[in-house]
Amino acid sequence: MLQLLLAHIVAALVAPAVMRQMGRRGFLVLAAAPAATAIWAVVQTPAVLAGNGPTISTEWMPALGMNLDFRLDVLSWFMTIIVGGVGTFVLFYCAWYFATGAKYLGRFAGVFVGFAGAMLGLVTTDNTLVLYVFWELTTVFSYLLVGHYFDRKGSRRSAMQAIIVTTFGGLAMLAGIVILGQIDGGSYSLSELVAHPVTGPLVPVALICVLVGALSKSALVPFHFWLPGAMAAPTPVSAYLHAAAMVKAGVYLVARLAPGYAEVPAWRWTVLVSAGLTMIIGGYRALRQHDLKLVLAFGTVSQLGFLILLVGQPDRGVALAGIALVGAHAMFKAALFLTVGVVDAATGTRDLRELSGLRRNLPWAFIPALLATASMVGIPPTAGYVGKEAALAALLYAEDPASMVTLVIVVVGSVLTFAYGARFLWGAFGTKKDVADRKVDKEAAGLFISPNVLAVLGVLAGLFPIAGETLLGGYAETYPTGEPGHLTLWAGFELPLLLTVVIIGAGLLLFVARERVERAQDRAPNIPDMDEFYRSTMRRLDRVAVVVTSRTQRGSLPLYLGVILVVLVVSATTAMIAGGVEVGSWRWWDSPAQVVVGVVIAIGAVLTARARRRLKSAILVGITGYGVVMLFAIHGAPDLALTQALVETVMIVVFVLVLRRLPAYYSNRPLAGDRWWRIVLAVAVALVVMALALVAPGYRVDEPIWVLFPDEAYTFGYGKNVVNVTLVDIRAWDTMGEISVLLAAATGVASLIFLRTRSGTVLRARDADAASVWTEDLPDPAAPLRGTGKLQAQGGRGRQWLSGGESLSPRRRSVILEVTTRLVFHTMLLYAVFLLFSGHNAPGGGFAAGMVAGVGLIIRYLAGGRYELGEAAPVLPGALLGTGLFLSAGGGLLPILFGGTVLQSVVVELHWGILGDIKIVSTLLFDIGVFLVVVGLVLDLLRTLGAEVDRQGEAAGTSAPEVAFDSPRETPDDVHPVGVSAPRTREGSS
Repeated sequence: MLQLLLAHIVAALVAPAVMRQMGRRGFLVLAAAPAATAIWAVVQTPAVLAGNGPTISTEWMPALGMNLDFRLDVLSWFMTIIVGGVGTFVLFYCAWYFATGAKYLGRFAGVFVGFAGAMLGLVTTDNTLVLYVFWELTTVFSYLLVGHYFDRKGSRRSAMQAIIVTTFGGLAMLAGIVILGQIDGGSYSLSELVAHPVTGPLVPVALICVLVGALSKSALVPFHFWLPGAMAAPTPVSAYLHAAAMVKAGVYLVARLAPGYAEVPAWRWTVLVSAGLTMIIGGYRALRQHDLKLVLAFGTVSQLGFLILLVGQPDRGVALAGIALVGAHAMFKAALFLTVGVVDAATGTRDLRELSGLRRNLPWAFIPALLATASMVGIPPTAGYVGKEAALAALLYAEDPASMVTLVIVVVGSVLTFAYGARFLWGAFGTKKDVADRKVDKEAAGLFISPNVLAVLGVLAGLFPIAGETLLGGYAETYPTGEPGHLTLWAGFELPLLLTVVIIGAGLLLFVARERVERAQDRAPNIPDMDEFYRSTMRRLDRVAVVVTSRTQRGSLPLYLGVILVVLVVSATTAMIAGGVEVGSWRWWDSPAQVVVGVVIAIGAVLTARARRRLKSAILVGITGYGVVMLFAIHGAPDLALTQALVETVMIVVFVLVLRRLPAYYSNRPLAGDRWWRIVLAVAVALVVMALALVAPGYRVDEPIWVLFPDEAYTFGYGKNVVNVTLVDIRAWDTMGEISVLLAAATGVASLIFLRTRSGTVLRARDADAASVWTEDLPDPAAPLRGTGKLQAQGGRGRQWLSGGESLSPRRRSVILEVTTRLVFHTMLLYAVFLLFSGHNAPGGGFAAGMVAGVGLIIRYLAGGRYELGEAAPVLPGALLGTGLFLSAGGGLLPILFGGTVLQSVVVELHWGILGDIKIVSTLLFDIGVFLVVVGLVLDLLRTLGAEVDRQGEAAGTSAPEVAFDSPRETPDDVHPVGVSAPRTREGSS
């Protein structure tokens, strides 16, 4: 199972490259991942039926009870076949559905395959916390798929609505999972929770929380409104997510827990009321839709209510019918959505009022629509008919009084299902008197394969009901009450057959009287609309947020910082006074050098606070930072000193890049009373921090954990550099979180700077369009210099030290800097590689190595401009960030293959002849990932705050306010306002 999950991850990652090379035919290659899943599940059938399905158990975070536990029983086996099988057919369909050269196919394909992998993990995991992880992954992937057409407002709104509703349900479900795992006798194992149901006053609360998650995912009342809105997604998404996969997650969770908890009153009533209302409301609203996709969408809502109503019962016979209908629904609803896609592509419309004559013009679309609709409404000999007959029979003969209420709901809902099923078939393929036959465009034959195969499979499954009973009966037997159910095509002239006749007759009457039904619905009182309730709630929430923000976020950074510092002073002082103050032994310094450095740091801090020029304050802050570097070095911490020096260097450059777009001076505020309050607060904070540093060590009651780090680092992390081993092994989870934050920060900075869609093109020197800097008749430097063509090499006029240097104006160029950069850049990269590979046993590591490489990129940019940045790193920052995060995660999972746990170090020792013994630790891969993330972050900052700001200045024919770097004699009155730039040459931008 882990191999299949890994295959989906790999397929999702390579999908963009595959689609670029193969176009839409790449979907056929990517279909191999879900196809392999379905085939593997089929091969496991004998073992699953014998109760010996494969299981995997690997420790991940045992302290939390979160382990990588996977197992394949009858239910997970059946869902795996659905997820893999339908996913294969839908991807096959995509190869003909999308137009040649359609945009963003690589992203769509990658997200689609990633979603299939997340569903596979969801239905096979036995750990509830891991299930939640996969649950939320499906939520994120579905958000991306529903919002695939992100340039359309409707798609963005529908995607946002879907993720808000399902995320809300997921959080409620997480609360229920934690309660079930923490109460007496509880567990985070699904199989344990079902085999040994927990009891207690909190169990009903936990079950309701879990059901909220399931109901929101499967779009049941009161969360049913998001699914019809999600029809803004491409048709293949609707066919997979909203018929066979995502919405089935809620059905699966209910089916998984029902054998243990279906008799709990809170469970029974929640399922009965929500699922029953959903089945009726969904069918009722489907009768008034004119968009074929919306007819199916509301029909899906109704069917999902039907499925949860059945699998949520404690009766064995009802459960067998319910799980059989889960499979039937996946086949007929996916086939119907794919058929709508064919109709839409061939005619250009989905409005049933504009369609006529397609039964003759699109026969290969009419056939699967006919067969799938027959299965949906329950016409023999389809799988839908077999499942519905079994449900009617089980409910009729069940001893539970609530079964009669359920039976009435099922009959009424089935009547509505027949009516909207007939409406769909007639609307799409019927011949209408007042509508001319619709002309169709010729469609590729491959577009018809998937819907026809799925529809035919639905008929074959109905023709052999005994096979379905044999395969699924083992799951139904896990339910606590009732007689074993049966799946059959013919049960004789019994009451279930009479109910079927009544359903068909009443459904036909509703269809024949469809116009009267629509008019009656229009005259009926408006039922409270949850969609409108959701929108009004979001509007009120926005208004509340605006009010709260306007009253608490006043736009004053000193105020925000002051509040934080006041809280720190008050809380820390109160704690020390209440707990008593005991100062242990302490000394002023270890060496006189510390005093000197401390004085320098203090002077730098005071001067920074008094500085009025932004650039001056940035440099003074750097002095304090480099002073800390000296303290680390004096204390004998070279690794920390190296890291601090590199970070300080990068931060100063980032400050300077940002300052280009700001006035030279801070606001010209005269001396005021609040300055004294600031001084008082600053002194108070300094005293409190010093007091904490002196007092806290005196209250230690246990041996410091750092005492164990040296031995732990070498024994379990196989490294002598305690700092680096701590980052990649001992506290590796912290590092994973930190590099994830770095990636998010880089993305956030870019989103603030880029005024356009971020280009996938890396601009290099050959792309520069500028006048040659060696032209003798250069214009006035104060006037904009417009490009006169591609850069031309000027032979004999001087050596070209940097390719991008020629794109700069003469006053921005420094030959000394260019020559120095040319000489030191590659040495810096080699030094970065050295730090990367030696960091496990000597100062260095992935973070420090990444910073050294980042400083090298900064030098290239400062010396040669934005085009030189493309020459230095002709790669997109996002590729480095994503690859680095993937390698770090992959390095953390690698120990599992050697019998270890996630992020545990594994060592491989090799003897390489004259090279001696070489020890390779698995955390090296983690460190390489950190290295790439850091380099990607620096490159992204240079690309946004540097190159993109340069481009914007060039486009406007202006530069950043160079007054920020002018002589101190200039007064603040001469400073340009924020956002207003001084005239400049075309190239001058830093």
